Amino acid sequence: MPAAFKKQLSPVLQDGFVIKRAVFQPCLELYPMEEYQKLMTQVNKLNRFKKKNNDFIRRFNAGVKTVEVDGNGRLLIPKDLVQFSGISKNIVLTASVGIIEIWDKEKYEVAIDDAAVDFADLAEEVMGQEFEEDGIS
Repeated sequence: MPAAFKKQLSPVLQDGFVIKRAVFQPCLELYPMEEYQKLMTQVNKLNRFKKKNNDFIRRFNAGVKTVEVDGNGRLLIPKDLVQFSGISKNIVLTASVGIIEIWDKEKYEVAIDDAAVDFADLAEEVMGQEFEEDGIS
């Protein structure tokens, strides 16, 4: 783990992390334990007697593992998650609202390049509406 990330994460290092498959992309998500517990509070509100909810919960939790950063700042990614994400030699760590995404470098560059074309439209659609309603522009 890069020294800058390790320094920023120092308050949560002792609690450990949860690593899981991303929902929309071929990458992994690294949650500080507290963030993962908040997320699971929301997931646990779902009615498991609805098939869609039950299927979602099962898939959402597929491959979830708890992990810790060792004294040298290393994080061991379980083999099944390495296979899912297609991580080879080089990786990219990127911050994403309370979590860290872990990508194979080549897949990350492809995802960013593919998304670059639509980013302006996406930004306007996602963020433009919200701020206008609040009187912020």
